[in-house]
Amino acid sequence: VREMKEATDVLKIVGIILLALFVLAVGVPLVLAAAGVALGILGFLVSLAVAVIKIAIVVAIIYLIIVGIRAVLK
Repeated sequence: VREMKEATDVLKIVGIILLALFVLAVGVPLVLAAAGVALGILGFLVSLAVAVIKIAIVVAIIYLIIVGIRAVLK
């Protein structure tokens, strides 16, 4: 049970980090574009945001699988 709690804690931390990366990848280019600064960087950061979303989806699926296995084992 302790290992599962540690796994969920790690996944929560990873989720928070991914959320922070997503906010940075989306928020910064929007602010810079509003200021009229970044055009080339904007495309890169949008693609980075898409990559972060894909990673977050994979992490969420893995988390759901772990939770499902834990529910079955109870």
